[in-house]
Formats: sequence, C-alpha cells, structure tokens
Amino acid sequence: MLDNLDSVYQEFKDLVKTVADGKRLDEIRVKFLGKNGLITNEAKKIATIPIESKREFGARVNQIKNDIQKNIQEIKENLEDTLLNERLKTESIDITLPGRSYQRGKLHPISHTINLIKNIFYSMGFEHIDGPDIENEWNNFTALNIPKNHPARQMHDTFYVENSSKGNYEAENEEKLNLLRTHTSTVQIRHMLKNKPPLKIFSTGKVYRSDHDATHTPMFHQLECLVVDEKSNILDLRGCLEIFLKLFFNLEQIPMRFRTSYFPFTEPSFEVDIKCDRSKKGAIKIGVGDDWLEILGCGMVNKKVLENVNIDAEKYQGFAFGVGIERLAMLKYNISDLRCFFEGDLRWLNHYGF
Repeated sequence: MLDNLDSVYQEFKDLVKTVADGKRLDEIRVKFLGKNGLITNEAKKIATIPIESKREFGARVNQIKNDIQKNIQEIKENLEDTLLNERLKTESIDITLPGRSYQRGKLHPISHTINLIKNIFYSMGFEHIDGPDIENEWNNFTALNIPKNHPARQMHDTFYVENSSKGNYEAENEEKLNLLRTHTSTVQIRHMLKNKPPLKIFSTGKVYRSDHDATHTPMFHQLECLVVDEKSNILDLRGCLEIFLKLFFNLEQIPMRFRTSYFPFTEPSFEVDIKCDRSKKGAIKIGVGDDWLEILGCGMVNKKVLENVNIDAEKYQGFAFGVGIERLAMLKYNISDLRCFFEGDLRWLNHYGF
C-alpha cells in the first residue's frame, strides 16, 4: 500500500513539472486533493487496513498531503510573480495624466441650522423630543384648540391621507383622519399625554402645508419650544426668546418687541419683532437699524390645551413659541428664496454649505 502511495506522489511531481498557468495547477490540485482525489481516496483506506499498519500508513498519507499542498502553493506564487513581471514589462502608468480629484461634500444649511438650534437649547437645559410626520386630526388640531371650522383644516391648506377611517377617536365624534402634520406642536401634545409637568422641551422636524412660492414650500422645517410648570410667565418667555435669538444670531444685544396676536393654542398670544437694517439692497442685518422684522409667534399655553392633555390648568401654566427653521437660516445667512433649499443645485450648496 505504501508503494501505491509513493506512486501517486510521483505522478503528482511529474505533472507539476510542466504547469504553465493557474488553471492547469488547479486541475492538478483537484485531481489529488479534491473530494474524490487520489490522495483523498488513499486516506480513506486507513479505516480498512490492519491496525499494526495504520500508524505508518496514516503518517505517510499526511506527509504526502502536506507536501503536495506546499508545492501547489509555491508554484501558485511563482506563477503569479511571473504574470506580474510580464505585466510590468508591457504596462505602465502615464504620469502625465492629471490626477483624479474628489470634491469634499458640505453640510446643508438646514442641517447646520438644526444642529446649531439643538446645541443652544441643550445649553439652556431643554430636552429634545420627536414624533411621526403622519398624524391624526385630534393631535394636529383638536387638542390644540383649533376648531373644526378653522381654515387650516380645509383640503386646500392641509395634506390629508387617502382612505383614512372615520369614527370615535380621542374626542367624542372626532373624525379619525390622518394627515401630514402642519406643525411640530403635535409632538408636544404626544409628550404631554404621556408626561406630567414640569416640562421643558423643544422639537425640530418637517411639517407640510399646501403652499408654494418664494417664501413658502409644501414641506419645511419647524422649531417649537414648550415650558409647562407652576410659575412660568411672560417674562420667562421673553427671557428665553432673548437668550435664544442672541445665541443664534451671535449678538450681544437684540432689541425685541411683542405685538398682541391670536393663536388658538396660546392665550395671550404675541408676534415677536426684532430690529433690523434693510438699507443695503439684497441683504439684511439683524439687531441694528430702524426697521422691525417679524420673526416668530409665541404666547402662554391656552388652558384648553392643558385640559385636553389632562394637565391641571389651575395648577400649571407655561409658554410656547414656534418658528420656521428655513426662515431663521434665510435671515442668518442672507438667503433670499426659500425654494433654493430643496432644489439640489450643487452650485448653491457649494456656496451656502458648511
């Protein structure tokens, strides 16, 4: 049996002498070491030979197997080296060609602005919360004291989801209609339903309204801030806004004025104006000048909103404000057209990106 094993090994050595390519080498490997290879079949005989011959025969099989594997690997490396040398003789790199440059990407102004806003509110001790883009009417309107006859509920102002079901929902006789949220106040409603005061939260995210011009798009981003506790008042609201706007616009002073307004979810409600300078065409400077610019809406949380989310309106009160993030970015970076944020023009992104 050892003679037959030596004969198989000799056959292998004779075949590899004339190997000229990797394909032929692999055929030889399969012939001797494959599942039904010659060496593999010899190894299977170990189980059938007399016990006194097993040790010597098994050792010889393993030795030959290892030698064949080693020889195949050496031949393979030699063939690869030979092939590489041949390629080096016939191929070359044209060093006169210009190098391939890769343009580094930039952070979109909206992403940059959201990151800046988050860092400011984190520094003020606020918690960031988030919620779904698809909402129901109760969270989006009813809980926020927006009546059923309010224009915002009409199809021409709001994107409703087709095939929404009707029936009793959180409120009696409430229609269970789904829609794309029109503001991020829905996130605050969800949070207040699950958490009790004191609350100090803010949210950022996409909202959707049926509008499209130089200052409006069907989708935009909104920031909303909410504080609910036992003592917060209008002075706290003004102080919070002043700190936020100073940090956002990087100003030491930012003159503000409050004008009375109306929002269903706050009472009293205010529009906030800040000083600005429009004397230079195509640019606006915040914090100085003789003009006033409306920046956002705010107010004390309406008692009906607190009652809708099961918060004791006799014990707790609070304030809220909201603003479009694109509007903040346009003012801070002198961007004139809101639609440019979403057109994907690389020239615009290279100019305004971070």
